[in-house]
Amino acid sequence: MNAAVMGWGRLCISPLFVLIVWEAVCRAGMIEPQLLPAPTDIIARLFTLAGQADFWANFGITVYRLVVGLSLAIVLGIGLGLVAQLSRLGAALLDALVRLLAPIPKIALYPALILIFGFENSSKIALIVADALFPVLMATWSAARAVDQKLIWSARAAGTSRAACLWKVTLPAIVPTVLAGVRVAGVIACVVVFLAEMIASTDGLGHMLTVAARAYRTLDMFVPLVWICLLGLGLNWLIGTLQRKVDRSG
Repeated sequence: MNAAVMGWGRLCISPLFVLIVWEAVCRAGMIEPQLLPAPTDIIARLFTLAGQADFWANFGITVYRLVVGLSLAIVLGIGLGLVAQLSRLGAALLDALVRLLAPIPKIALYPALILIFGFENSSKIALIVADALFPVLMATWSAARAVDQKLIWSARAAGTSRAACLWKVTLPAIVPTVLAGVRVAGVIACVVVFLAEMIASTDGLGHMLTVAARAYRTLDMFVPLVWICLLGLGLNWLIGTLQRKVDRSG
């Protein structure tokens, strides 16, 4: 009995079940298509827009901002997290920085970033970096502090400098934990780039949704939502696959 209940519970929360119910409700006329289009209509619209060069131009812009912003956040996060291990002063400064800036909703900084960097790519990339930085930084920092000191002492006794120990000893030991932080940062980056494009942009998937919403084209509103979701899923799968390979090799 319990197994049957658990089976039905898993079925009810599965995305496929949700899509089937969604489709049935829409086809039964219980909801106006203008308010909520059926999943099959959305899929058909996906293929229609996929044949347009304008769509791929917007898609490419979003991917560019996402990749550049996330890459910068990863590099800065790992770099700051490792450099803080060189001195107590550096660790104290980083701790103060994280405590001060991490709780701030970074989207609130977007107007200031627009004033500084303008409406083009730079302000959106800067917002992605500001938001995606902290998961990578905190994962790197906490993992680096937990590295077995005997490994570092052995490397130091062999003549390795403190700075070289960070790259030769500490970083290889913390890669799985860092990748977990990168995985979280990837999800955040997808959300942030979409929001930034919705708020102030003339291109990108977020801009496509805003234009469709202003024209009351409900069907077209779902297309960029689906694509940003697929981007997030693909990025999460890629990082997760890399993480599993690192775990197995370790």
